[in-house]
Amino acid sequence: MERYDQHVHTRFSFDGKMDVDEACEEAVHQGLDGLTFTEHFSMDELDPSYHFLRYDAYRAAVEHARETYDGRLAIGFGLEISEPHIEKCRAALAEARQTMTLDFVIGSVHNIGSVKLRRFMESKTKDEAYAAYFREVLQMVQSTDIDVIGHLDLAKRYFFPRFGDYAFAEYRGIITEILQTAIARGIGIEINTSGYRNAVGVPYPSPDVLALYHDLGGRRITIGSDAHSADVLAKDFDRACDMLRAAGFRTYNRYIAREPHPVAL
Repeated sequence: MERYDQHVHTRFSFDGKMDVDEACEEAVHQGLDGLTFTEHFSMDELDPSYHFLRYDAYRAAVEHARETYDGRLAIGFGLEISEPHIEKCRAALAEARQTMTLDFVIGSVHNIGSVKLRRFMESKTKDEAYAAYFREVLQMVQSTDIDVIGHLDLAKRYFFPRFGDYAFAEYRGIITEILQTAIARGIGIEINTSGYRNAVGVPYPSPDVLALYHDLGGRRITIGSDAHSADVLAKDFDRACDMLRAAGFRTYNRYIAREPHPVAL
């Protein structure tokens, strides 16, 4: 089976801890068929990604890696955009993206009202916190140009120590609306395996969400480690594949020039 890690960060992201070549060397060492770099990007001045990414240098580093690893590794060029839907940033984001040629765009909710999820929950009940998060994801999916929803239920990573995981049945309605909207707009979801490495102990999204997505007819799905260092590149990839098969999937996707390409499981 071909293996492509579709969510990777390097030092071009504010929290990255590896270089592009270091990631590629590890991918080759592991026998991966490809990886896609998805550096953090935000036009919100309150986000730590704001004005951090040096796009031209990032592009040059990936192009150099493509030449270096030609025939050994397929390398994608992408972004993970935080809150691409927030009104104050939409015009600036649209202008910035006009000059970008990308293979893959992840849309993620890391903040609500420019407030980090960990801080946002401090004055909220469990239901207020989780409900607000899923509403924010729905707004993003309704209005933005992205390829997949990043770590769809990421909030549980931050809310878990205080509130525990959410009960899927309680939020099934809004999660269904998120997934139906995504399917209608040609937006996929990712299995983000970093959840296995956090206290919550399950990927983002949970198996229940993945099964619902399949039942609703969704088939655009990627697998990403969300690696920020080489030691976790493609971590738990096989577990993610098993989870996909259990939900009824027979393929996952890699993206080239913003188009999904199925890969047999």
